[in-house]
Amino acid sequence: MTSALGSAALVLGSLVAMTAAASPAAADPCGFYETSSDAYYNHCTSDGSRIVIKVEVAWGSDYERCVGPGTSWLGSAAKIQGAHYVGRTC
Repeated sequence: MTSALGSAALVLGSLVAMTAAASPAAADPCGFYETSSDAYYNHCTSDGSRIVIKVEVAWGSDYERCVGPGTSWLGSAAKIQGAHYVGRTC
């Protein structure tokens, strides 16, 4: 009986591990984020609003940009230092 319970636990543990490994990757974080090569701004909203963000450029002039819901590519991570919501819609 102990052997059967041990086998059942092993099978159940394997199924849980496979399910966890097969789950989708975490969603992109809200706001500014970078990967090893690119910079992004993710406007997390459920109301469909478009907002103005200020993009901070490493060796150039900062600028404002209108972004909609979801993730927007801002450029190379080497060139973009950050981005933030300026408090108004567009």
